[in-house]
Amino acid sequence: MTYLKTLLTRPALIFIFGILFLLVAPGAFGADLPGNNLDVLQLAMGLFGGLALFLGGLNLLSEGLKKAAGETLKTLLSKMTTNRFLGAITGAFVTAVLNSSSVTTVLVVSFITAGVMTLAQSVGVIMGANIGSTMTAQLLAFNIAAYALLPVAIGFFMTFVAKKENVKHAGMMLLGIGLVFYGMGIMSEAMTPLRTYEPFMVFLESMKRPLLGILAGALFTSLVQSSAATVGIAIAMATEGLLSLEAGIGLALGANIGTCVTALLAAMGKPVEAVRAAIVHVLFNIVGVLVWLPFIGFLADIATAISPAQEALEGAAKMASDVPRQIANANTLFNVFNTIAFIGFTGDICQAR
Repeated sequence: MTYLKTLLTRPALIFIFGILFLLVAPGAFGADLPGNNLDVLQLAMGLFGGLALFLGGLNLLSEGLKKAAGETLKTLLSKMTTNRFLGAITGAFVTAVLNSSSVTTVLVVSFITAGVMTLAQSVGVIMGANIGSTMTAQLLAFNIAAYALLPVAIGFFMTFVAKKENVKHAGMMLLGIGLVFYGMGIMSEAMTPLRTYEPFMVFLESMKRPLLGILAGALFTSLVQSSAATVGIAIAMATEGLLSLEAGIGLALGANIGTCVTALLAAMGKPVEAVRAAIVHVLFNIVGVLVWLPFIGFLADIATAISPAQEALEGAAKMASDVPRQIANANTLFNVFNTIAFIGFTGDICQAR
């Protein structure tokens, strides 16, 4: 069991080597098809280098926030859960601050293990955590990669020269968010050649089938253990005009399933109640996705209706302008609707055996 947990804490390496093999292997992307003039090395360096900066930035941002306000957030999480609705609001707030539903769920598992929180209290928090996790995607949809090096420079300077710990933590947060957006920009730029790469465009056409997008999103997220990375890549692809709204929604829905892996790993070897909390997280997300599967078109319509649109643009330029925000809004709507629909059943969920 210990060996398994150690192996699964290195998912990014497994994923990177696997994808690199698929890219380099003859015929992996249709070597016999026309238009196969892609510079695989440049693409791989840009995509995975950007992903590394993105994930590293998220980690720095989360660590800076935990060091600056970690104990306060832990106290808030353990105390402000007297009822299911307050628990959902608290879970959403803490997750939005920490930029990770996985971190919130792991904290919940640890609180249950320590006897600080009951399973009934945890269910509302877990549901709210899904809403809070969408805030990162909302930020990413602003597409401010061109200015990302400014917070990187300021954050590094604050971390390097500051004497006070709180200033260092603030600098770490700035550095982290700058790296997140800079990594997004690198990934987006690296994917530009894919616009004219026929095998990849054929693959994207297949992604319009919801199940394929959901499976791809779940697999990728379970491997890198970050739903923000999956939605971030979807937004980066949409920024280049490569991804339709329906395909982006499929990836985002799958990301909600894949992010549960971290909670399951954290619950290994823990008391029964802690394991049940992790299972609740998994079932909540899977059932939510299954319920929405026939209504992805409807969800896309709502996201389109509430999102700003550039009417003057057409074709790929309009997709690149409008779809990133629509994906972020659809992801938020999905999790808000699920929480509203299921929060009334927390008592039944806890009593189920």
